[in-house]
Amino acid sequence: MKPTKLLLFFAFFTLHFTAFAQLDKPAAEAFIKRVVPTAANHFVVKEIPAENGKDVFELQSKDGKIVLGGNKALSVASALSYYLKNYCHDDFGWNGDNMHLPAVLPVVKGKIHHTTPYTYRYYLNYCTFNYSMSWWDWKRWQKEIDWMALNGINMPLALTGEEAIWRDVYHNMGFTDKDLDGFFSGPAYFSWFWMGNLDGWGGPLPQHWMDSHKELQKKILQRERSFGMTPVLPAFSGHVPPSFKDKFPQAKLKKTNWDQGFNDVYLLDADDPMFVEIGKKYIEAQTKEFGTDHLYSSDTFNENTPPTNDSTYLSGTSKKIFQSMTAADPKAIWVMQGWLFFNASSFWHEQQIKALLNAVPNNQMIVLDLYTDEHPVYTSTDAYYGKPWIWNMLQNFGGNVSLHGAMEKVAKNPSEDLRFKNMVGMGLAPEAIEQNPAIYELMLDNVWRNNAIDVKGWLKDYALRRYGKSNPKINEAWELLLNSVYISDTRRNGPGSIIAGRPNLKIVPERIDTELNYKPMQVVKAWRLFMQSANELKGSDGFQYDVVDITRQVLANYANTIEPSIIKAYRQNDMAGFKKHSAELLQLMDDMDELLATRKDFLLGKWISDARANGITPKESDLYEFNARDLITLWGGKDNPLHEYSNRQWSGLIKSFYKPRWEMFFAGLNHSMVNKAPFDNDAFQNKIKDWEWAWVNKHDKYSTLVKGNSIEIAERMFKKYDAKIEQAYK
Repeated sequence: MKPTKLLLFFAFFTLHFTAFAQLDKPAAEAFIKRVVPTAANHFVVKEIPAENGKDVFELQSKDGKIVLGGNKALSVASALSYYLKNYCHDDFGWNGDNMHLPAVLPVVKGKIHHTTPYTYRYYLNYCTFNYSMSWWDWKRWQKEIDWMALNGINMPLALTGEEAIWRDVYHNMGFTDKDLDGFFSGPAYFSWFWMGNLDGWGGPLPQHWMDSHKELQKKILQRERSFGMTPVLPAFSGHVPPSFKDKFPQAKLKKTNWDQGFNDVYLLDADDPMFVEIGKKYIEAQTKEFGTDHLYSSDTFNENTPPTNDSTYLSGTSKKIFQSMTAADPKAIWVMQGWLFFNASSFWHEQQIKALLNAVPNNQMIVLDLYTDEHPVYTSTDAYYGKPWIWNMLQNFGGNVSLHGAMEKVAKNPSEDLRFKNMVGMGLAPEAIEQNPAIYELMLDNVWRNNAIDVKGWLKDYALRRYGKSNPKINEAWELLLNSVYISDTRRNGPGSIIAGRPNLKIVPERIDTELNYKPMQVVKAWRLFMQSANELKGSDGFQYDVVDITRQVLANYANTIEPSIIKAYRQNDMAGFKKHSAELLQLMDDMDELLATRKDFLLGKWISDARANGITPKESDLYEFNARDLITLWGGKDNPLHEYSNRQWSGLIKSFYKPRWEMFFAGLNHSMVNKAPFDNDAFQNKIKDWEWAWVNKHDKYSTLVKGNSIEIAERMFKKYDAKIEQAYK
């Protein structure tokens, strides 16, 4: 890019963001009251100008007050966050808070001043809206938006309510509700419906859902914009209802299949004159309801291979998608997920990527390098050939529960990559949240700095904030975790546990990768240090969560050592060994279930109850419960290849779903040994699939309340298992 063009390029983005730079003082003050209600009158809000188009905050003490300065409410929120973390040693997040302000607030000596080097701080992934957010109400969304503000996020993906806009657009085109029944998916599958991967599964979608979530989206957007955030709204990608072929028989449609056990979907060819027309109608209808910040997401080839690798075709498709945005909004900026370039790298070579990207002006496209923490694409595309791009940590796939993450990478790589002039931001693009709070907080500590983070020092500060006290043993424990579960691992998630796998005599359970990329005794040693510190730190909610999570991880890893002994005993016709080891694995599952029941973070009952609460009739609640159960188990029908993709180590799920499967498996193996007959693995697989499908369609209740004391039960598990586990790893 030539120097003059480069200046114009950054001038565009600076102008785009300074247009939203005015501080909404009432929004900032209301936020402070929500976060620190008992101390809100000790804080004063002050507006200061942005610096070179970048957000800025200041912090100082004046006249007995703490002055929070910022160019927008978001910056004021970041000033408060800085004060709470660094002066009050408080911590806030998804999994346990430590918000105990001192009676006398600490004085800020001098003036603290920070400017972010990142124009954009992006947040969310299409999948997050289902693996974590499917059932959120306004109260939960409000908490999350406050969390975004505290962490400096200014570019959230905002997809809620999209289906209501499509309903209205298609109604105006002559489609009836009956025509659309097979189009809209159930609420747990919107992400893949929105991305054009599936139709109808988990539906038909009730009208009440559409209406209520359209109103919810209005609240979400109003609150995000009050902070000065610029939400990314959806645009048309070509995905149309199956009934489109009947309504418009001359339309240029092509079938495509996601190859994950679902029926074909229909995509309208970008060359069809209706493509731009429909895209324009959608953005106009959406803008009428929700307004716009001129940022739009569209991914027409998400996990769907284009029909040809011809550059002319790819370029033409890209132009039409962009044209469908600018026809309604000339200021449109296309925010494209770069996932396809990694996920289908065998298709997307330099010629094809350039064709797709270069069809759109540089100042009207941003590429999300979605998986930069482990699989960056900018390194193989010459930094997206000049397109502005955003560095992202993906971190979690499917909502699986496992301690993992690339701490050293996220601590240093974002600031190092600021050398790329077209890197315009950083962010989080997780498929699911509400787990591994330390690595998310570490990643977001990059927002207001342009230098690498010293992870070891950072972890000591984190532990102090999270637990309320400095503790040498805990510092040592976190260093052990840093060098074990939090080392880089190019697999999609941390190691899984055999307990969540569908039992199978022929192969290791599908979709469960149990191979450890670290020495398991490192985690056990960290566990011991946590338990030795329990008496001192047990008053911290964050500590209680971490003790449960680390205990869970140790036990989950240990389960992986028991299962091979069971299979070995069966193959050797060792009935005593078989009974001993199978009983041990089943008891371990009961113990894990009991431990996890002490934290709301790990309750199946809450997930199902939240789903049912969205219904206004028993029929609707039953539908949503089906969605909730199916997503985290089978994912689709009983033969769906994605089963266990979204497995969770949750109380209720272990005892009612995972454990019975293993009990049936062991009963079958036992019968085989007693009768000296071969075990019919194929028949068992069919039987277990029928049982799973029946479970998905049940409506039995699970507790929504925690049961037991986290520390006491963790201590009991420690006494029971510590020596056994050490012996297993010798």
